[in-house]
Amino acid sequence: MSLPLLRQRAHALADILRSDPDMGVQMRVGVVVFDGVKLLDVAGPTEVLAEANRIGRTDYSLVTLAVGTNAVTSSTGMAIKVDGDLRDAEVDTLLVAGGDRLVGRPIEPALVDAVRDAVQGTPRVCSICTGAFVLAAAGVLDGRRATTHWQHARLLAKSYPEVVVEPDSIWVQDGSVFTSAGVSAGIDLALALVEMDAGGEVARTVAQSLVVFLQRPGGQSQFSPSTSRPRPKSSLLREVMDAVVADPGQDHSTTRMASFASVSPRHLTRLFHAELGVTPARYVEEVRIDAGKRALEQGMTVSDAAREAGFGTSESMRRAFVLRVGVSPRSYQQRFRSTLR
Repeated sequence: MSLPLLRQRAHALADILRSDPDMGVQMRVGVVVFDGVKLLDVAGPTEVLAEANRIGRTDYSLVTLAVGTNAVTSSTGMAIKVDGDLRDAEVDTLLVAGGDRLVGRPIEPALVDAVRDAVQGTPRVCSICTGAFVLAAAGVLDGRRATTHWQHARLLAKSYPEVVVEPDSIWVQDGSVFTSAGVSAGIDLALALVEMDAGGEVARTVAQSLVVFLQRPGGQSQFSPSTSRPRPKSSLLREVMDAVVADPGQDHSTTRMASFASVSPRHLTRLFHAELGVTPARYVEEVRIDAGKRALEQGMTVSDAAREAGFGTSESMRRAFVLRVGVSPRSYQQRFRSTLR
């Protein structure tokens, strides 16, 4: 998509957000559905936007769109009423939901063509989970950064090499196009859209009302290092990893871990590289960041969280968070603290 068109879309969206300062944001949002659509991909983001309406600073008009106007059957077997034909739709934001049928098999041309045509006049385009495959098939993601559910990120990159896939992001913005990871990440993206449209206080109020986490930054990892990396074949390496996860605050230098495993530091480093693709120090840092996140979410101060996670000082933890997470520990706590307290 050309740079002039991107600028035109940005100006169009800005006009929408300025449309009525007294009423707040007024925007027509279309959600693309189809037989087999993942129900949470539809319900999660729309509930966030509807809750923002109830708070009173936004006026999102929510409609479901499909190829044709017949009701569709969701992934749970529940029927979803269709408000309009995608081929005739005029919306300010288009959300393409995901579904298992979009992965590993051809997407019907009618859906791809309808989405391709619809995005041309739409200021903001988003996908939830595997909805990214529809945008990719329509050429919307060519040359763009994007994400999808971590299980399907490799297939997306292989099937559409023009797309710059970021497999470990919860949501990604590239110009006026937004993509998000699996299922519940659609809620994170919707909260981020509300914050962009109506401000952080409205987004926080919505999160509190729905009793969900405050929205995670887009670059936040989809999963923790203890679950994201495959379990190694080496029982020795598994024991070392389990020891780090069990007590990240201990001394986990490469020398100390090698002594624990009764091998040389060089041999331990080779094992980490061969089975995990990282150095021992990088793995320890990932585990400590994960532990630091949990401590912050539980309400610990940054200093206490740093000691609990094994960073030693709050400055060491801050540097690691900024480098690996993209935000400082304090910002992480403010944006991702549980609202259940």
